[in-house]
Amino acid sequence: MNVEFEQHVLANGLRVLLSRNTTSPCVAVAVYYDVGSRNETPGRSGFAHLFEHMMFEGSEHIGKTEHMKHIANAGGEMNGSTSEERTNYFEVLPSNQLGLALWLEADRMRALNVTRENFENQRATVKEERRQSIDNQPYGPAYLRHRELALGNWALGHSVIGDMADLDAATVEDAQAFYRLYYAPNNAVLAVVGDVDCTDALEQVRRYFEAIPRSEAPPEVDTTEPEQTAEKHDTLSDALAAMPGFWLAYHAPPRRSPDSYALQLLQRILLHGRSSRLYKSLIKEHEAAIECSGFCGSSRGPDLFAVWTISKGNDNEACKTLIAQELKRVADDGVSEHEVQKAKNLIKAQYLDRIQTNLGRAMVLAEHMLYDGDPNLVNTELDRYLRVSAADIQRVARCYFGPEQRTIVEALPAAAAGKGGAA
Repeated sequence: MNVEFEQHVLANGLRVLLSRNTTSPCVAVAVYYDVGSRNETPGRSGFAHLFEHMMFEGSEHIGKTEHMKHIANAGGEMNGSTSEERTNYFEVLPSNQLGLALWLEADRMRALNVTRENFENQRATVKEERRQSIDNQPYGPAYLRHRELALGNWALGHSVIGDMADLDAATVEDAQAFYRLYYAPNNAVLAVVGDVDCTDALEQVRRYFEAIPRSEAPPEVDTTEPEQTAEKHDTLSDALAAMPGFWLAYHAPPRRSPDSYALQLLQRILLHGRSSRLYKSLIKEHEAAIECSGFCGSSRGPDLFAVWTISKGNDNEACKTLIAQELKRVADDGVSEHEVQKAKNLIKAQYLDRIQTNLGRAMVLAEHMLYDGDPNLVNTELDRYLRVSAADIQRVARCYFGPEQRTIVEALPAAAAGKGGAA
């Protein structure tokens, strides 16, 4: 598949990507701002996510929550999200409603209502979201702690949801300054994909966005990560956990570095599905765990290769031993050609499935523009995965999975459930 697209930069610095796709009479609009938790400062964790909520509180011509009503009334859907790397907003609509999506996005980029009332309302919402998704979930605190402990760089290691104390300390003045600095056209990418004429789409983009003034360039983020020379370990008491579990993590290189492709394939071999190596070892063969999953991060800075396990026995030792044995087996004996091909097939299927849709294609284009400065990677990036060999995978296993490079965060059931919770 070859994705054709146009690339433009408006006078105010807004990067615009347009791609025609006539497979359905719909259009997707994705706006990516180059601000995530990595841009936050100590004492203000959670601010990027908090501000994502603010963007639905109304702007100069749009009332509180009316953005969502306009999209729904036009037969569309919309949402937004925040990660360590970026904050994005998107709409999918009938293609004759492109102007509505652009008008809504431009109005909140130009003149958001950052009022005290809106700020306090959304701060309370985010705090409740943290309680529901982390604080009152079994193993939730361990999830946050493993990244915090494994990454020595605060910008990379602190949580997207943020600390309660930091959310309490935030002010509406902080929010107003944050908006002026990060929600400017020169800090954003706009992608439009769907059943539209690109010349007409560009004209509409210029009409709604080109008069929005640019802002000063945000400060660069320091993503340097200190070398790990000894194992790190922490144990949390978790009153909501019925069984012991643990996160096990190793440092992974930044996205698009040569080793990152081999690690992504190895993650599929070890952890994807019931035929993966760790699932078969921990759950099927030895019956030592009831859950085994994980991820290999792919951010612009150093990231993590992490494994999550809920142990079946009274402690985590059996699972830790089995994982170490499997990683050593890959380093010593490598992986089979069948396993490599299976992992490549999976990545290829996932990638092609994503760019089949207007929204998925818009997101991939915007991400490659924002992170890599090259949207044409939508057409070439898959080839880098397909060129990885079994020898490459064995080499990265030897390089990244040494015992001194390991971080473990264990979550143990509290002696008396309900007393204290996770500590």
